[in-house]
Amino acid sequence: MSTEPEAVLVTTDLAVGGMTCAACVRRVEKKLAKLDGVTATVNLATGRARVSHPARVRPEELVETVEKAGYTAALPEPPKERQGKEGPGGGEITEGREERDRLLITALLATPVLVLSMVPVWQFRNWQWLCFVLAAPVAVWGAWPFHVRAARGLRHSTATMDTLVSLGVVASFGWSAYALFLGGAGEPGMRMPFSLLPEASDGMTHVYLEAAVGVPLFVLAGRFLEARARRGTGAALRSLAQLATKEVSVREGADERLVPIEQLTVGQVFLVRPGERVATDGAVVEGSSAVDLSLVTGETEPVEVQPGSAVVGGAVNAGGLLLVRATAVGADTQLARITRLVTEAQAGKAKAQRLADTVAGAFVPVVLTLAVTVLGFWLGAGADPQAAITACVAVLVVACPCALGLATPTALMAATGRGAQLGVLVSGPQSLEALQHIDTVVLDKTGTLTSGHMTVARITAVPGGLGEDHVLWLAGAVEQGSEHPLGRAIVSYARRNAPERPLPQVLDFIAMAGRGVRGRVEGHEVEVVAPEEKLPPALMEALPAAETAAHTCVLVRVDGVAEALIEVGDVVRPGSYRAVDRLRRLGVRPVLATGDREAPARAVADTLGIEEVHARCSPEDKAELVRKLKAEGYRVAVVGDGVNDAAALAGADLGIAMGSGTDVAIGAADVTLVRGDIEALGDAVRLARRTLGTIRVNLLWAFGYNAVTLPLAMVGLLNPMVAAAAMSVSSVLVVANSLRLRAWQPSPARRHTR
Repeated sequence: MSTEPEAVLVTTDLAVGGMTCAACVRRVEKKLAKLDGVTATVNLATGRARVSHPARVRPEELVETVEKAGYTAALPEPPKERQGKEGPGGGEITEGREERDRLLITALLATPVLVLSMVPVWQFRNWQWLCFVLAAPVAVWGAWPFHVRAARGLRHSTATMDTLVSLGVVASFGWSAYALFLGGAGEPGMRMPFSLLPEASDGMTHVYLEAAVGVPLFVLAGRFLEARARRGTGAALRSLAQLATKEVSVREGADERLVPIEQLTVGQVFLVRPGERVATDGAVVEGSSAVDLSLVTGETEPVEVQPGSAVVGGAVNAGGLLLVRATAVGADTQLARITRLVTEAQAGKAKAQRLADTVAGAFVPVVLTLAVTVLGFWLGAGADPQAAITACVAVLVVACPCALGLATPTALMAATGRGAQLGVLVSGPQSLEALQHIDTVVLDKTGTLTSGHMTVARITAVPGGLGEDHVLWLAGAVEQGSEHPLGRAIVSYARRNAPERPLPQVLDFIAMAGRGVRGRVEGHEVEVVAPEEKLPPALMEALPAAETAAHTCVLVRVDGVAEALIEVGDVVRPGSYRAVDRLRRLGVRPVLATGDREAPARAVADTLGIEEVHARCSPEDKAELVRKLKAEGYRVAVVGDGVNDAAALAGADLGIAMGSGTDVAIGAADVTLVRGDIEALGDAVRLARRTLGTIRVNLLWAFGYNAVTLPLAMVGLLNPMVAAAAMSVSSVLVVANSLRLRAWQPSPARRHTR
């Protein structure tokens, strides 16, 4: 049965404008969800909506739905159109300047009103009329964005944070106008005491112009600071985007020309001069240098590259001139994948945030009901009308669903950005939650704990003989004629060991099937062969006590005399011991599962201090091991890098792929260690725990703030101006707490001796 096009779900990102609180987020999500087959996740911090919808639902229809809800929406712009703009949808720089200008003018007008209202000794004759003249433009123009959004919400039968602010300003200014024109407060000699707590009128009608200007001033200031802080949480993502080069020098024969990066195609050769960024992923075809990957993968040490080496787009060439053949361009590059993964991670929501959004959806209507109830109660109880209005206005302006909406996305933005800088990519908040709770990690051996390719692990030379370096040089020379993996590993190691000393030619080369190779090098008869069961006594005495079962040994004879034993194998990565030790310290039990033989697996496990080992595991065996551990109640993470790990990665509570691994493994994983360094796993666990802790603190503050301040406002113990300041500070504190994650540092690697 064929799948109809209508049943195919596609994902569309929308830039949504006009959202100011979690109630807005909830409304946009509900409106989009009313379309058949559509689900949406809206992020207040990024102003983005990620919409999953059937192919028959056009993106333009999604935009219309958001606009009908009273907000603005736009499809993402092409990169060229977005250049010079900041943030989703563009235009944020202009909006930021308008907000700044509005805040500055409001502050200039509001400051004299606040000072005169709060310092009675400075209240000169007719001071109240000057304050009224200064407060009028603040209440109308300064608070205009709140009035407009409140009116828009009213047209769509909805109420948001802007509704509360607008009503608070209108009520304060309206009462003050009534008091001045009809209530006797306009008398030339009127004096008004100031108190942080509302007071009875003692026979005189008071004006509340300080609340009428203080509410918009503090809310504008809070949102301005909040917006700046929110842009800070996304700084890491923007820095990733800035790593992409705009132009590239392409080599065509003997000619060289500069072309836009969009015109570069796979297979073209381009130049990377010292100090320049590598334009895209590729392989070095000419030249040698060191490249700095710190901004792309978090790798702090420069990596040496030479012909045949792979390089990553965005890396900085720190040495000589390189010619690179492009292997991936555009969205297929590693930098593009990193940026895409971080963006997708920031679009998700943690369980706690989904609860907060549900509460926020009913928050504003409940606050409006409370405000009306408070007004009616105080008037019905015979209280002074202005005291009743003061309590009502305080209830309106002190309530703050903004902090609820910002609690998770700001922390998630900061954490995923910081993780990307450290070489840890997390697919979303669900992965962070799972990462926080894992107690068992199943580790692959080859390519994860070890380098994944054959290399010389150790050379043991006979004391008083030719010496390690010379024997290696001779062995590498004779192995140049061999196609065996062991021979290639020895040749490669010999060249790296003495790059300034080229390997000499080999004469009379003979490959002895099943035994090794032999040839004449610089007049010496050199043999590299499998050792006899019993090694020469001189070599036996020189061999260290370390386990050699994990390695394949070859004996080097020069002119018939045994000179050295070379051990070749898949060596343990330098940071694997520290990584496993840190996991144990974090309460995570390591388990080794590999398709390799028992002896190498045990040798690696003993080196790293891993007690539980499963050798000769097929992909099905690894997946079954994961199912067994989960059935026993463990929360299991799997770390792997190959196709054979994909099933286990997908079946685990959390799949973690090495960035140097296959696309299949990375696609099945929830977390990717970009720089291929197992040490980053401990950093990922600690970052997840810190992030979830930050989110919990944010939500505790957001709920606790409203639980404390709303009752105080209802019983008349909170001045509206103080309420406005407190409301603004609550959002700023939540964002500032999240910003601390940007400076989070992994613990310095501890030195261990073995």
